[in-house]
Amino acid sequence: MLSAFVKNINRHQWICEAAYYRAMARGFDPRHELDDWLAAESDYLTMLIDLQLHVLEEDGTVTKMGLRQIAESVGVEHPELMHSELMLIRAIQEASHHYPCFKSENSESCKEMVDCQWLEKCRKIVATWHR
Repeated sequence: MLSAFVKNINRHQWICEAAYYRAMARGFDPRHELDDWLAAESDYLTMLIDLQLHVLEEDGTVTKMGLRQIAESVGVEHPELMHSELMLIRAIQEASHHYPCFKSENSESCKEMVDCQWLEKCRKIVATWHR
């Protein structure tokens, strides 16, 4: 319980500071506070996911268990009930406001090729579909 509280404080502090620096960069225009906050929150989630994916990839593979841990860290409810990598990745993408790039049909693949944090995983899933 205390650990979750500390994580929330750290998250809030990181987002708060990032929003402040965004506001400072544009001269503290008073009409964009919410935009700054939402952008900082999105940056935080992207950073958190990138960091965790990097750690998992260094360990050799991104597993369902690893994806469940990422899902839990970004606020996905009941990731333990999700039994496919695709469901977990979609839930993580939705929670981080990165609209799911995985298509529902096997013949379709991701068109987002530049700086996509899911590119490697996407290629593996698409390759499995085409077998």
